[in-house]
Amino acid sequence: MLKILLLGCNGQVGWELQRSLAVLGDVVALGSAPTAGDGGFCGDLADLDGLARTVREVGPDIIVNAAAYTAVDRAETEPERAHAINALAPGVLALEAQHLGAWLVHYSTDYVFDGSGSAPWKEDDRCAPLSVYGRTKREGELAVAICARHLIFRTSWVYGARGGNFAKTMLRLAAERESLTVIDDQIGAPTSAELLADVTAHALRAALDQPELAGTYHCAAEGQTSWRGYAQFVLTQARAMGLALKAGPDQVQATSTAQYPTPAQRPLNSRLDTGKLRSAFSLHLPLWQIGVQRMLQETLGAKPT
Repeated sequence: MLKILLLGCNGQVGWELQRSLAVLGDVVALGSAPTAGDGGFCGDLADLDGLARTVREVGPDIIVNAAAYTAVDRAETEPERAHAINALAPGVLALEAQHLGAWLVHYSTDYVFDGSGSAPWKEDDRCAPLSVYGRTKREGELAVAICARHLIFRTSWVYGARGGNFAKTMLRLAAERESLTVIDDQIGAPTSAELLADVTAHALRAALDQPELAGTYHCAAEGQTSWRGYAQFVLTQARAMGLALKAGPDQVQATSTAQYPTPAQRPLNSRLDTGKLRSAFSLHLPLWQIGVQRMLQETLGAKPT
């Protein structure tokens, strides 16, 4: 039986991976904080020595790194910590995986691009990150590629039913306010943690038999929208499910990125071309609306129609 080491098991993607990876083998799932059931292993990506020791002690056939420093704005004032978790730790995992002959799965982001233009980004397009977060994630990609058997999945606008997310924030604000103002000039595809986890398991199953499939892939739901369009869809669905809201989709006003400054610069174009992934692994990726609707049904306790 395959042994799988999963890091970041308590995050949105990691939580779903515990389910999807279980069909492939025995999963050792670790979070960043030690727990009574983790066997004394280290899942803290800031502890590079502990991380290396854990990989050697577990001796996995597959390492799946779903952990990352994702506080985009805070990274601007904590570049060293972001670099350690997003760049140095993946490098440690890559060296250990290469030594074991193991597969290493890693997740990255559209933030490695500068967000220019309107064409969906392809895997071999030039990377030019705008923020500390984006730069450290790009460094992590390069470090992971040291391992011959690697799969890097770049994604965008990730959400899950578990924990906080953009949709839940919009629902909370719409219940409190008569109107909302949401950015309308950043374009991407909301992508569910559930989809990422299922694609990961499917791709790993194929890659175990075909090592030549190693490489970087873009994984995101089909279609595109703005944050404002995303918010309007969420409120439309919530009202259809009977949720009482003060602000509906028609009360979501548009604003621009320039009018809403943040410490870290965001890419305007987060579109990702998923053609390589779909072709290599014979996949059909669902429209973003399907995943969001499913998440809302789970979150709000509504029965699917």
